[in-house]
Amino acid sequence: MAERAKFREMKEGTKEDWAIIGGEYRAFAKGLPDRVLDHLKLLDGDFGGFPVCRLEHSLQTATRAHRDGRDESYVVMALLHDIGDTLGSYNHPEVAASILKPFVSEELHWICQNHGAFQGYYYFHHLGMDKNARDAFRDNPHFEACREFCEKYDQAAFDPDYESEPLEFFEPMVRRVMAKPLASLYAKAIAEE
Repeated sequence: MAERAKFREMKEGTKEDWAIIGGEYRAFAKGLPDRVLDHLKLLDGDFGGFPVCRLEHSLQTATRAHRDGRDESYVVMALLHDIGDTLGSYNHPEVAASILKPFVSEELHWICQNHGAFQGYYYFHHLGMDKNARDAFRDNPHFEACREFCEKYDQAAFDPDYESEPLEFFEPMVRRVMAKPLASLYAKAIAEE
């Protein structure tokens, strides 16, 4: 059995306790790409009425971004932009953005977090909603980047005949992007490896 901390309340914790926890944390954090890829696989076969399943939509979005010459962080954001569909039915962009936040630029995080309102431009009017909901973000410096993401990659990625790269193609990218956070409350703990 692995060693465990001895405290019953955090305020009782010792340096030795936190050394144990920190070691376990670092080991667990290294498995994040595997957990993310496993969760992404849950989208396979989930059509939700769309012409392609949610995994294929994610693969198409990432493949289109990759073939357009986007960098790995952008491609990984494109791959994971809808990963929140299973746990965040009412806020999936925020769930995906939270997963990505430590590993991508502020702009890519913003695109992921807000793509739902921008994607609505293509269908909200069919649901009695305002298709121009994205206009509330017009003054944001990332508005155009998010609009472009949705236009070029997200809204276009529902083609049953499109030949996407398989998930295995993207796995090394996911691992590289998630190898070390750019910013995190826990960055110092990770750096002590």
